[in-house]
Amino acid sequence: MVAAASVVAADQLTKWWALRALDDDRVIDLVWTLRLRLVFNTGAAFSSFQGLGPLLGIAAVAIAAVLLFNRRLGADRWSATAAGCIAGGALGNLADRLFRSSGGFLDGAVVDFIDVQWWPVWNVADMGVVLGGVALVWHAYRRAR
Repeated sequence: MVAAASVVAADQLTKWWALRALDDDRVIDLVWTLRLRLVFNTGAAFSSFQGLGPLLGIAAVAIAAVLLFNRRLGADRWSATAAGCIAGGALGNLADRLFRSSGGFLDGAVVDFIDVQWWPVWNVADMGVVLGGVALVWHAYRRAR
């Protein structure tokens, strides 16, 4: 639960900052190809499934609920932290769909702003999902050995 809350808090704080600092098509170049650029995504990963926000939102709720309440995943600290990161990422992007909506149920756009220019633009919630998923698979592999 702590990991999920931490990912949601970091995600929403960085999105709040990005909305204020990167408006008007402003781009901040950091290092090599890494830059900060504001993008709004109404689809899923890699901007796929555009326009399916309500369905994606419901899926995010289901995934987060399973991860947060499945006791087997939280059998040890590594698994619980990894599952919490995934759930936190799902909830962080779900918050965008809920609170950045233009009127329809769960039709808001997810705020993305981390751009490496050779990969789709992403955010802290996406990082939580990916890193949590990798950690969960890696830990399951190590336990099986």
